[in-house]
Amino acid sequence: MTARAASFVELSTLERTVRRFSLGTAIAALVAAALSGAAAAGERGAEPGSFDYYVLALSWSPSYCVAEGDRANPQQCGSGRPFAFVVHGLWPQYDRGYPEFCRSRLPDRVPDQLVGKVIDIMPSAGLIGHQWRKHGSCSGLGQEDYFSLVRKARERVSIPEPFRTLASPLLASPGGVEAAFMSVNEGLDAGGIAVTCKGRLLREVRICLTRDLEFRACPEVDRKACRADRALMPAAR
Repeated sequence: MTARAASFVELSTLERTVRRFSLGTAIAALVAAALSGAAAAGERGAEPGSFDYYVLALSWSPSYCVAEGDRANPQQCGSGRPFAFVVHGLWPQYDRGYPEFCRSRLPDRVPDQLVGKVIDIMPSAGLIGHQWRKHGSCSGLGQEDYFSLVRKARERVSIPEPFRTLASPLLASPGGVEAAFMSVNEGLDAGGIAVTCKGRLLREVRICLTRDLEFRACPEVDRKACRADRALMPAAR
């Protein structure tokens, strides 16, 4: 075999190797993306009570109202309802992924009497019902105990004074909002809180809690934090 032919064989072998590697890398990337998407969608019909920790999601209510516009729930966004941070939900989580709509023999509907007990912190009957079906069903608790835990989790977290109400719109640093929450909640550190945004709006503060409602780290939640320098917090009205 000539030197030129040998070089051609070596080059062809190298090209095949590179192509196989590239194909393998592409397949691995697709598999990883699929698994990531599955985790993002949640594990439907999981076993109730089998999870690692909770996320307390506190929604900046004015951002929800602005984003939804005419579709916003009037219980939460109607005139004369100046809500600031409200409870979006208390979500059972796995260390990777989360359960949702778990198998349960408990009723889907939350009775009006129980809705009335938490409407001050979750200001929408529709939200309360949806959170029970999607997340509360995975807690392993009955409705009364779950919503009692929701209130305890909310009381566990102090809201920084500037965000208890907001008379004027604020362009806030998500990192600054995190720091403000950490400053008034002893034991809460940067690995256990995530501020989220959507578009230009700051939407939520998500705080990770053990099953005993102690602050804890949650890398998966923290990775989904808002990366914007500034996000708008519309005024509470």
